[in-house]
Amino acid sequence: MQFIQPISSLIPSRPGGIEAEKMDKRKVKSYRDRLLARREGLVGQVEAAEMYSRERDSEATQDPADMAANAYTKELLVSMSANDRKLLELIDEALDRIEEGEYGECVHCGEPVQEKRLEAVPWARHCLRCQDLQERGLLTEDEE
Repeated sequence: MQFIQPISSLIPSRPGGIEAEKMDKRKVKSYRDRLLARREGLVGQVEAAEMYSRERDSEATQDPADMAANAYTKELLVSMSANDRKLLELIDEALDRIEEGEYGECVHCGEPVQEKRLEAVPWARHCLRCQDLQERGLLTEDEE
């Protein structure tokens, strides 16, 4: 007598089985709330930096030291603003992944992103292995 193996046994499963692949809805909501709160704070920071920069541009400073200090401050704010914009982009991508039901999965390999990593960086795109590859320049944008 020959036994037929169920197809589910032929598909490699992740640790914890298929049930562990999808994240608990309460946890997803918690991450979503944290992402939205962080996004709101960043939008406020970017807007404040842009307003401060415009105000500094409109001031007529005659003193070269004041002009140098203003230029330095403006450059610092522009730099911070660029970093904040990148973080906003990552947060928006994470919110999109939540809507698509793909949050908590590595965008490169599809493996689950560790929960501790999501707790620390809720906008994380990669699992630890792929993040390491990206940081070392071994993960190209085409592969992401």
